[in-house]
Amino acid sequence: MKIDLRSDTVTKPTEEMIRAMAEAEVGDDVYREDPTVNRLENIAAERLGKEAALFVTSGTQGNQVAVLTHCVNGDEVILEADSHLFYYEGGAMSALAGVQTRTIPGVRGTMRAKDVEKAIRGKNIHFPRTKLICLENTHNRAGGAVSTVEQMKSIYDVAQKYQIPVHLDGARLFNAAVALGVDVTALCSYTDTVQICLSKGLSAPVGSIIAGDRDFIEEARWWRKKLGGGLRQVGYIAAPGILALTQMTERLAEDHERARQLAEGLRKLSLQVEPVETNIVLVHTESIRESAVDFLKRLEGKGVLAVDFDEYVIRFTTHRHITEENITRVLEIVEDLLEAVASPR
Repeated sequence: MKIDLRSDTVTKPTEEMIRAMAEAEVGDDVYREDPTVNRLENIAAERLGKEAALFVTSGTQGNQVAVLTHCVNGDEVILEADSHLFYYEGGAMSALAGVQTRTIPGVRGTMRAKDVEKAIRGKNIHFPRTKLICLENTHNRAGGAVSTVEQMKSIYDVAQKYQIPVHLDGARLFNAAVALGVDVTALCSYTDTVQICLSKGLSAPVGSIIAGDRDFIEEARWWRKKLGGGLRQVGYIAAPGILALTQMTERLAEDHERARQLAEGLRKLSLQVEPVETNIVLVHTESIRESAVDFLKRLEGKGVLAVDFDEYVIRFTTHRHITEENITRVLEIVEDLLEAVASPR
């Protein structure tokens, strides 16, 4: 049996979600006649503290719809240098929205307000116009690191000063809220728009939400249609999203605890592990003189799946299907592999 720690995207829907899909009341969502989608969007807007919400097929689609709605060709977007929007979305911002990105190195994925303010363009015909600031919380490549409410507010205050909207890539925003012990609205309050994923730790099989004020969402709906996201009887896949938002958010604390257990065990094996705040564990392999890809091959041979994040960095991600026994077994396997590396050949 494989222990799959590649991502929380591998989660399967709960039995209740499967029943909800089978029993969903549906209609044509392009005509706004799907009652299940309408209910999901209303619940999402309320949970996130925004006026309205829109169901989209994926986090990437949600982020790109947001950029397209906020910007026009030739605008500039400020975002963190290792952010998902910049790193993992296929260059979509330039390809689809025709915008220029201005990346700022963050501290564990969080930009400093003074760096953001310095990057905002002044009025000059030689410059593009700064039209959007994008944040990410939790931050994937920073190892699931969390931006605090205070950090988000400091950037939002700068954005307000220059009348620039803030979009939050909150794919794992509920992980951040649970880790901080705050309601998710506390994090959303310092954004103009937000995207959350239903299909990661919340265990829905597909879909994301973008939320903002009503005018923004109306425009975003138009862009979603242009990107091929106008679906029909979509309530069948929206139904588990309702359960994701109403039943699955608080249990994320279990995933965080499993990640901490894994990190502590790996440190005891003398591996360098980045600080763990949520459900992502980044492990360095330089000390064993083996690349991440090579070590991953040996892990896979023992039934453990993870992903490489750099030449000598491996990412493990905990989720609903990972048990305490799984973590114990992974640590036993890693210990055996490390002993094999240390043995004379």
